[in-house]
Amino acid sequence: MAAENDFLLAIEGLTVSFDGFRAVDDLTLYIDPNEIRVIIGPNGAGKTTVLDLICGKTKATEGSIKFKGQELTAMREHEIVTAGVGRKFQTPSIYEDLTVFENLEISYPRGRTVFGAIMFRRDQVVIDRVNEIAEMIFLDGLLDLRAAFLSHGQKQWLEIGMLLIQDPELLMLDEPVAGMSVSERQKTADLLKKIIKGRSVIVIEHDMKFAEDIAHRVTVLHQGKVLSEGDMERVKNDPKVVEVYLGH
Repeated sequence: MAAENDFLLAIEGLTVSFDGFRAVDDLTLYIDPNEIRVIIGPNGAGKTTVLDLICGKTKATEGSIKFKGQELTAMREHEIVTAGVGRKFQTPSIYEDLTVFENLEISYPRGRTVFGAIMFRRDQVVIDRVNEIAEMIFLDGLLDLRAAFLSHGQKQWLEIGMLLIQDPELLMLDEPVAGMSVSERQKTADLLKKIIKGRSVIVIEHDMKFAEDIAHRVTVLHQGKVLSEGDMERVKNDPKVVEVYLGH
């Protein structure tokens, strides 16, 4: 077993109870640098709750979440973002009245504090960074378009871009390809493979084909615990996993 500080994220003994119900139950999970980890499991397995715990939206009842050696359970949500953890929720939260360019610009780290927002100037550094991210998320030809007019898949990419422009070292995506066309899913898989240079990505996913396309390792959650872990082939053939999925 590698030392705990070799991991980008080390979750140990993580538990959260809601009125006596353990949504996450003594969970231990280690994420390597430059890794795409896909978390799968039936509804109610605790997948989204794990992301809520990592980003500070929900407070742990017990256990530890260390990111680059820093204990996240003691930190506030905005401090966790500043430390380098980015989170995308299931429904895209973009500014529909702003253009693609403006959505990316407003997410640029300098605009994040009140002082930064007041002093913020659209300089060449910001413009170059926006253009670089827009190309990465397949929206470079649509920078002047209002975000409201993007397709569902393009809105998902824009939100990923809004996180990428902040340069997080850990990116967490909750069902990023839900509602996407087949070609959009393929492009999203390509995008995720591209962005892990220098960061890790945790993806919660129901689409097994997509999970198989992108995952370095897969963790299967069931009733708040790790049921199985490994590459997709191993997980798919694990009798416990087969039973849980067929049982649902």
